[in-house]
Amino acid sequence: MTEVTDKVERAIARFERVTQQIDSRDGPSRAAAQRERRRLNAGAGKLAKRIAIAAGVIWLATIAIGLVRPIGMFGFLAALLVTAAVVGFTLMRGRRESVTPAAPTADLPNGAMVERFDSYLYRARRALPAPAQNEVDAIAQILPSLKQTLERVDAVDPSAQDARRLMSIHLPGLIERYERVPPSYRQERDGEDKTVDQRLVEGLSASRSALADVSERLARADVAALETQGRFIQSRYGTQEIETDH
Repeated sequence: MTEVTDKVERAIARFERVTQQIDSRDGPSRAAAQRERRRLNAGAGKLAKRIAIAAGVIWLATIAIGLVRPIGMFGFLAALLVTAAVVGFTLMRGRRESVTPAAPTADLPNGAMVERFDSYLYRARRALPAPAQNEVDAIAQILPSLKQTLERVDAVDPSAQDARRLMSIHLPGLIERYERVPPSYRQERDGEDKTVDQRLVEGLSASRSALADVSERLARADVAALETQGRFIQSRYGTQEIETDH
């Protein structure tokens, strides 16, 4: 009986892995992967630019010194070694930044914070259980429209502040605390008969609802502003009726 149960559980686990792989090829996770790829490509371009600037500065300094006094073969080799060291350090730093899922920092502008948070979620997703991954995908769906509205809003706007706290403090803190729990303890139930995995999913779900609410509030504010502007134009200059749906 135990063998049959084990086989069934293994089959279910294989099925879940396959369905997750199929789901990851399309839908929210695929869109998130495409956005991350664009960010990585942009980051690679910036990295190449930094390397080119650093190498250019080193060799301009070498040429300037050579015009004053000959640097000789040892000076030339020293310039090569310095260039190689700077390039290697820059590449290692860029690789570390591209691999480590860094949470957004509080000093980022609204649009940049959403981009960093989107990247953080995409990279942190793979270490989470399947139900939590579904919540992460649902959050990722909200982010493009949230970014579009937040970019036009001041960082001190109350709605923007709510979203910024969620993206830079509360949600990353939830995920990081989950990751600190040893896997062997994640299925233990607390005083409310809930596991660590369930607590994680509940926290992600609440965060998703809060971000969706912020996005909707900001979008409705834009709609209201458009309606007000339309009414003003109609009353001031209108020669034809402007219809507004209610």
